[in-house]
Amino acid sequence: MRLTLIQPDDWHLHLRDGSVLETTVPDTAQSFARAIVMPNLKPPVASVEAAKAYRDRILSAVPEGLHFEPLMTLYLTPDLSPQTIKAASETDFIHGVKLYPKGATTNSDSGVKSLDGMMPTLEAMAQYGLPLLVHGEVTEREIDIFDREAVFIETILAPLMQRIPTLRVVLEHITTKDSVDFVKAHPEMGATITAHHLIYDRNDMLAGGIRPHLYCLPILKRSLHRDALVEAATSGLPQFFLGTDSAPHAVGDKESDCGCAGCYTAPHALELYAEVFEAAGRLDRLEGFASLFGPAFYRLPVNSGTITLEKRPSVVPMSRPFGDTEVRLLRGGETLTWSIA
Repeated sequence: MRLTLIQPDDWHLHLRDGSVLETTVPDTAQSFARAIVMPNLKPPVASVEAAKAYRDRILSAVPEGLHFEPLMTLYLTPDLSPQTIKAASETDFIHGVKLYPKGATTNSDSGVKSLDGMMPTLEAMAQYGLPLLVHGEVTEREIDIFDREAVFIETILAPLMQRIPTLRVVLEHITTKDSVDFVKAHPEMGATITAHHLIYDRNDMLAGGIRPHLYCLPILKRSLHRDALVEAATSGLPQFFLGTDSAPHAVGDKESDCGCAGCYTAPHALELYAEVFEAAGRLDRLEGFASLFGPAFYRLPVNSGTITLEKRPSVVPMSRPFGDTEVRLLRGGETLTWSIA
């Protein structure tokens, strides 16, 4: 069995920086023509010049014979000005601004504590059509980690969208039925869904022992939330599209007393999504989710190339080089039912 798709894109990706680009960029470029690249480096990518320099470093790591276009983003820091938003909107390589609530996830220390002081910048984004890409979690310690996405929607996102109704918003890596329902109620929004949140629930991470390579943020939720994500991803609704949130960390940083959050799926993400869509009996809807709905939201053309998957078992390598160490792949050592032809 073979399935040919219009070349897909990844609308939420972490490539990191430096020598590890020699691994992360080829691993993505073998499947995806474009990717929205997250700006949470140290220091953060918070200017047009920094985004251009990061883009150049990424392009230098694209293997000969492959085409890959990084779609850059800016980090919403407290100092990001309306003037920078205007300048970013005039480029052909910046496609969004990322909101990290301060302390929410990896390298989020430069994020904002409150959106109240950011209204002029957010209003400029609405004026110039630059989307806000949202990590949707509150960070107050008294809020249970499994409730932080739902509380964010109720207390921050819903009021923001009422205040600036023309602001284009992508709710990233959604993990709850609450998010699914909110996005469905706001057809002007977009939402990305990861492969790992479609496959696993919190029991997979915690029952019978802690599995650090399944630890991600937002954290895996109950199976009822995973089921809602599968239904949304395979529904054919154009608001939901592919975003891997592939987020590599060195093995030692994952397997530690304070392990980093993130799952590395870039080398085999498309195959993982194919398994999910096939299990749902909706393999015919994979192309919309992977190749059509994201470009429509971002107002970009659909890719001209194609990629073919075939029903052929393949074993996921345990790890890949990661600078002077290694990164563990999600489902490393396991057999997938789909392969890229």
